[in-house]
Amino acid sequence: MSEFLVIVESPAKAKTIEKYLGKKYKVKASMGHIRDLPKSQMGVDVENHFEPKYITIRGKGPILKDLKTAAKRAKKIYLAADPDREGEAIAWHLANSLDLDVHSDCRVVFNEITKDAIKESFKHPRPINMDLVDAQQARRILDRLVGYNISPLLWKKVKKGLSAGRVQSVAVRLIIDREKEIKAFEPEEYWSINGEFLKGTESFEAFFYGIDKEKRELTSEEQVKEVLAKMEGNRFIVESVTKRERRRNPAVPFTTSSLQQEAARKLNFRAKKTMMLAQQLYEGIDLGKEGTVGLITYMRTDSTRISDIAREEAAGYIAANFGADYVVQEKRKEKKNTNAQDAHEAIRPTSTLKEPNSLKEFLSRDQLRLYKLVWERFVASQMAAAVMDTMTVDLRNGSVLFRANGSKIKFPGFMKVYVEGTDDGEEEKKDRLLPDLHEGDEVFQKDIDPKQHFTQPPPRYTEARLVKTLEELGIGRPSTFAPTLDTIQKRGYVSLDNKRFVPTELGEIIIELMMEFFPEILNVEFTAKMEQDLDYIEEGKINWVQAIDGFYQGFEKKLEIAEKEMQQIEIKDEPAGEDCEQCGNPMVYKMGRYGKFMACSNFPECRNTKAIVKEIGVKCPKCKEGNIIERKSKKRRIFYGCDQFPECDFLSWDKPLPRNCPKCESLLVEKKLKKGVQVQCVECDYKEEPQA
Repeated sequence: MSEFLVIVESPAKAKTIEKYLGKKYKVKASMGHIRDLPKSQMGVDVENHFEPKYITIRGKGPILKDLKTAAKRAKKIYLAADPDREGEAIAWHLANSLDLDVHSDCRVVFNEITKDAIKESFKHPRPINMDLVDAQQARRILDRLVGYNISPLLWKKVKKGLSAGRVQSVAVRLIIDREKEIKAFEPEEYWSINGEFLKGTESFEAFFYGIDKEKRELTSEEQVKEVLAKMEGNRFIVESVTKRERRRNPAVPFTTSSLQQEAARKLNFRAKKTMMLAQQLYEGIDLGKEGTVGLITYMRTDSTRISDIAREEAAGYIAANFGADYVVQEKRKEKKNTNAQDAHEAIRPTSTLKEPNSLKEFLSRDQLRLYKLVWERFVASQMAAAVMDTMTVDLRNGSVLFRANGSKIKFPGFMKVYVEGTDDGEEEKKDRLLPDLHEGDEVFQKDIDPKQHFTQPPPRYTEARLVKTLEELGIGRPSTFAPTLDTIQKRGYVSLDNKRFVPTELGEIIIELMMEFFPEILNVEFTAKMEQDLDYIEEGKINWVQAIDGFYQGFEKKLEIAEKEMQQIEIKDEPAGEDCEQCGNPMVYKMGRYGKFMACSNFPECRNTKAIVKEIGVKCPKCKEGNIIERKSKKRRIFYGCDQFPECDFLSWDKPLPRNCPKCESLLVEKKLKKGVQVQCVECDYKEEPQA
């Protein structure tokens, strides 16, 4: 019989921890929460200080029974759920279900699942932190009050299946507001003049800067012609040469938000996938002879803090593999987000010595890619700054001034390992070298290239941009970003177009109604203040009942008004332009879980449905009879196939074009690059210049 029972959330975590603790410990999994508010009713007694009514979650009865049996046999019980509000609440529910004293030393927390961290944590058990429990409970009740009051109203006034939540509503509003900005945007014309210059046989580029040392913006072709008219011949004089040394520091280690953003930029991962993989790496991976080991620290955090032990190990690794010059000489100041709870360390590898390449045989492809990202970011964060030699050269022809910029990496520092990605997909610029230029030197213009441009509207939100914006505004917390993005898509309020969020008609209707009757729910400052209040509850500064009561008093009045004044809205189905082949009634477009599809308007009498076929105007190159159509894989990735499938199995991930290769007459396709697309032949080496 085991002397000690340890309860965690997942079997993977249980397996890893049991290995470290030894035979006296039995580790069991609760499979997440044991109790929750009922789904069939509000479950909150508004008249009795918002008292929640918890029930055992359906299907968890046998698990709870098994835990109770094991608890009776154990001398001591430890609750080792995750080290956050949610984990604390899981521990509290378990303590209540197993009749444990919440004030006893029954709670164990750790930031990483390694042998040393686990053994150390069991030396310091503590009581359950009721402030953390209250903060999670307040969020749960707050969301229940909003969701279970507004959602039925939307069901009644708009259509069934709708929901409204605090964070998700603000996220949809941000997407809609951005779409309005894009539609209202009026592009402005501007011009640039780039030139190619020669110093002896060496060529370099420079751009028009201004007239008589004064910077000038070019807004029309007439201004460009005026500049060109001022130039006399192709001889330029080097007027000034400025050389500087610039230092660049590495990015800080990952938080939940920055991990989701960077995984989207560099790995093309959705937030939900990133968190799923991070959970697996945290809970433990079987490393063969070494057994199951947690590879990263806890993945729900808004802190960039690093333990001294991890910092020292990283410094040793960097010195041994890159040299002492690459180790940062002094501890960098940590930038703290004003909204950060700072409860845990940053996301980092549990050991710098576990290099990504050494784990290839144990990790799936995506697990390895995410681990490599975490490992590289952390190691780079502990390395010395990069040093750049920069050079700015001004070239004069009469009163016309051109400027050339050059840079060279003098010392790569952290850039040897990792450089942070950008939202616009730009890669780190390589050395842009200039010839050896001095004041008074002559250079000659080889080519001048004036170009017309137009200002662009603000970009639509990608998942990475939206997560970043929500974090900056103080909306939601690390654990809420991925579920929020998933929910607004499942509800059909937004859709993804080329990996960017676009609001649907349904989303716009819901937000319009919310703005009219519940403006506070959509108010960014109000929602951010609610998040701050939850943090204050966690810190023991305010009482959770008072915080909810302060919100509910105004909310209840708004509900009464909405019940009386909100008009019934009928969302008409959009005609699909064809008739049902089974009953002859018109087909209409419907919105389903996986996007739009066609359905018979005579539903439920006729249940005929069809996928929306998007032709691209290209005949099948294989069977010569069918047409190429756009399809989507199970993972929602677009590909192209013949409409005669399965008779014809033509398939292409690249978009076929309606013209043939001028070299061999074979099929041309558009190949997606990191920046733009390139037309190329599927048979020969024919390629065209990439287009942005």
